[in-house]
Amino acid sequence: MKRNFLKVILLAVLAGSLLAVADDQKSKKDGDTSATLNFLVTKDSNGKPVKYAAVILHSVDKNGKQEKGGLQLKTSEEGKASVPGVPYGKVRIQIIAKGFQTYGEDIDVSQPEQAIAIKMKAPAEQYSIYK
Repeated sequence: MKRNFLKVILLAVLAGSLLAVADDQKSKKDGDTSATLNFLVTKDSNGKPVKYAAVILHSVDKNGKQEKGGLQLKTSEEGKASVPGVPYGKVRIQIIAKGFQTYGEDIDVSQPEQAIAIKMKAPAEQYSIYK
């Protein structure tokens, strides 16, 4: 009797585990997944890290319009920033750092972990008709 009870419990645990795996696979197929984005921001001129740059993320809808809300990170002294839980789909990235051109790009988040390397450029020379 005790042995049959243990078999039933073991079978229930196994069935529950299989259902959890099947549900996880279904969620991935339904697009209910998220990613971790790892940023490395460096200087274009020499490859050194850009410290404390603002990394701003916004979701982008299917029409290419930026959605409300968003997230802002700062890079570390090594020029790195990371954010987990970013939903799959289009994301608009903007990098702002003192002494550099603002960087912007839309990326497609489609993998559980993505590494994004960005090279910041110095400001371009400005021209004036008043010189």
